Parts: sequence; structure tokens; C-alpha cells
Amino acid sequence: MADISNSNLYQLQTGTHDFSGACVVLVKTEWNAQVVDALESGCRKVLEQYGVANIITLTVPGAVEIPFAVKAYYESKKELRADAFVTLGCVIKGDTPHFDYVCKALTDGVTQLNLSLNVPVIFGVLTVNTQEQADERIGGKHGHKGEEAAITALKMIALNVSLKK
Repeated sequence: MADISNSNLYQLQTGTHDFSGACVVLVKTEWNAQVVDALESGCRKVLEQYGVANIITLTVPGAVEIPFAVKAYYESKKELRADAFVTLGCVIKGDTPHFDYVCKALTDGVTQLNLSLNVPVIFGVLTVNTQEQADERIGGKHGHKGEEAAITALKMIALNVSLKK
């Protein structure tokens, strides 16, 4: 099982990058709103802590629609370009294979966006078996995945900038 204590994720070297001009677009789902709203709150908290000036939230009906919203925003916004996208959602396994189809479609969509766009798309969607597992990932014993998604976005923005120099 993944454990944040085995990671250097929270070690963010911010001295070399100013995030005040950055734009991060959060794309979140309406399903499991209590969990997703907590993911968004944690994500926003970290982004604001590091001085991100523009945080935009787009809301879509479900997880499968996330890649469409990312691509549509990316292609339509020329004046306020995103430096990163963060996907936020919570898919809880049920009694049918629907969970597997949704998770695969979302994962494939986000992967394809990462390979085709010139900005990172962070996978901040929980794919869990139970509500309890979701709760453990929004500030419980498994940390806060919304905060982790924000830190990942910041690190990828900094990496992307450094590679373009």
C-alpha cells in the first residue's frame, strides 16, 4: 500500500520558482460531492499557500467527463492559459463493473492529455472500494490527496518551466 511517509512529495523547493503568475485549473465532479469538495478545499489551500494567483474550478457531471473539460478549456482559453490542470473526483466501487469502466476511461483520458498537451494534468481522483477509504484520503490516516495533487501540480509547473529554458 502506498504510504506518504515513504515519499518526498511534501519536500517542495519553492525558492527557485515564483508561482504568483501561475494559473491552475481544477476540474471536479459532482458525484460524491462531500469528498470532492474536501479534495478541492485541500488543493486550493496548498495552491494559495504557495501564491498561485489564478485558481479556476470547472465542475463536470462525472469522472468520464473530466478529460473533455480539460481539453475544452485548454483549447478555448488563449488569454488565461492554464499552467496545470488538477482532476478531482471520487469513484467508489459498487456492485457492477461500471467502476472499472469509469476508472479506465478516466485514467486513459488523463494519460492521453498528459501526452498531448504541453501542460501537466494531475490525477487527483480517488478510486476506492468504500466511503471509509475515501474519508481516509481527505485528511485521515492516508493523508490528504487534494493537498498532494496541488503539490504535484506545483512541482510539475516548475519542471515544465525549467525544461523550456
